[in-house]
Amino acid sequence: MKILFLTQYFPPEIGAPQNRLFELAIRLQKSGMQIDVFTAMPNYPQMKVYEAYRNKYFLKEEMEGIDVFRSWIYASTNKSIVFRLLNYFSFVFTSLFFGLFKLKKYDFIFCESPPLFLGISAYLLCKFKRAKLIFNVSDLWPESAEKLGIIRNTFFLRLATKLEEFLYQKSVLITGQTQGIVKNISERFPNKKVYWLPNGVDLTYYNPSNYSKSWRIDHGFGSEEIILAYAGIIGHAQGLEVIIKSANLFKNDKNLKFILMGSGPEKDKLIKLNTSLGNENVLFLEPITKKEMPHFVNSIDASIIPLKNLLLFEGAIPSKIFENLAMEKPIILGVKGEAKTLFIDEGKAGIAFEPEDEISLAEGIKQLLNNRGKFTEMGINGRKYADLKFNRNNIAADFASELRSLK
Repeated sequence: MKILFLTQYFPPEIGAPQNRLFELAIRLQKSGMQIDVFTAMPNYPQMKVYEAYRNKYFLKEEMEGIDVFRSWIYASTNKSIVFRLLNYFSFVFTSLFFGLFKLKKYDFIFCESPPLFLGISAYLLCKFKRAKLIFNVSDLWPESAEKLGIIRNTFFLRLATKLEEFLYQKSVLITGQTQGIVKNISERFPNKKVYWLPNGVDLTYYNPSNYSKSWRIDHGFGSEEIILAYAGIIGHAQGLEVIIKSANLFKNDKNLKFILMGSGPEKDKLIKLNTSLGNENVLFLEPITKKEMPHFVNSIDASIIPLKNLLLFEGAIPSKIFENLAMEKPIILGVKGEAKTLFIDEGKAGIAFEPEDEISLAEGIKQLLNNRGKFTEMGINGRKYADLKFNRNNIAADFASELRSLK
């Protein structure tokens, strides 16, 4: 079976879809399938093409036995919607152009969305390559863009919705990253086959017994200090103001530190907010590589994982949950719905707070500070739960069986 992964995001970029797709591709390849990847020149999240890939329009490389094809993409640090669309559509065009002339035939094209528009290239490549389309939805778009206020033009939203519906109808299989996404699509398209393809974690790689707390020592943190961290994209959806405002309530606690690690469109605004509040207990750090991440997670005490208080996110599962669970770190979760049900109510892997409510977050933090034994207990629960339900090896094996049933 030959499958092409078509995605705008892929390593060496750092991020959730990059890691998730790479890990899935490797496991499917090991199961006996032939997996190729077509992606963009790496540029995310800095929105600057990495130096080794600049001034190139097309290239082929190999990553752990997988052929990876890359084509040119327009990248700009300008955050306006116009430049974002130029970024999306430039890869739609180059992936279609080079895909037609450089790629062989495939049984399936597995297209990652968002960006939704990449589905245009995927559909046309399927027609020319006589492949079947699998559309993987990791975020309901354009619904999420509308709810977050990123896109307000009603005409454009209608066009995007038409495209979304068209691509679902043309797919032999629609995969959703969360049960909420699967439910949404199944209700709207009851005639289509929809499959839950969750994110997960490599419990062999993310194993606390394999790592020391060297990151903590190297960065000058004492053993008595409590480190609460957020590591990921600093974007619109996360509502990270809640961490800054909650940290302000602990400004007199010298042993409690908050870390925001990552980059994204909201970072400058958050730094200004933090400065205006006079917080000295919040540190902004640049993103680190996948190789460094286990050392970092092993050095913190708990992870804060928020999203904005929107109905849309009640079906969301932030990917950063999984690495923390595998590393036996409790989560402080500001997400309603599916994530809370799975990881707090069922998995007992942390505590929940009301999204975008700094008082609620502060109360949750106090709960942990007043009962340090909970850190250890919740951490152990989390790794057990991740192994039970979100082990990447099992997820890939089940999906491989699903793919074979489509042949």
